[in-house]
Amino acid sequence: MSLTFSLLNPPQRGPPPSKTLSLTTSFLHGSSPKLSLLTKPSSLSLSSVTLYPQKSPVSFPVIKAMKSLQGRVVCATNDKTVAVEVTRLAPHPKYKRRVRKKKKYQAHDPDNQFQVGDWVQLEECRPISKMKAFLAVPVPPRKNAFPKPVEPVPQEIGLPLESQQA
Repeated sequence: MSLTFSLLNPPQRGPPPSKTLSLTTSFLHGSSPKLSLLTKPSSLSLSSVTLYPQKSPVSFPVIKAMKSLQGRVVCATNDKTVAVEVTRLAPHPKYKRRVRKKKKYQAHDPDNQFQVGDWVQLEECRPISKMKAFLAVPVPPRKNAFPKPVEPVPQEIGLPLESQQA
């Protein structure tokens, strides 16, 4: 099948114009010379073809991109579940002052080890139930970064007390 297009003149009645362009390609007929170079994937052996070049194994540090929050346990009555209140500071929309925002999360506590008032860290995990998608992990106690200075208390100032002056 060949297509004929007139380049110089629009179609006219009568004999066809003398200058025409005939477009005939192998794509119109369903074959291509480049397609014959390609073979079916089943005919290739997997051992002879390397899809990705082999690189030497490099160890990368583990990246923790999962959400983790810290909060205080406010309810521990349910079995294997604790309610944790997380407090964060956010700017007020109008006044731009930082205000405390609180939100309660349900967290999984498999050993029932947390009591009300404990500080816990919430690690995101697969959904355990409709409301639980966090795992409660104990927060290690803080080392005293700023130890309180211990001042020696003088036992005697050297002044007699009023009770001893009589």
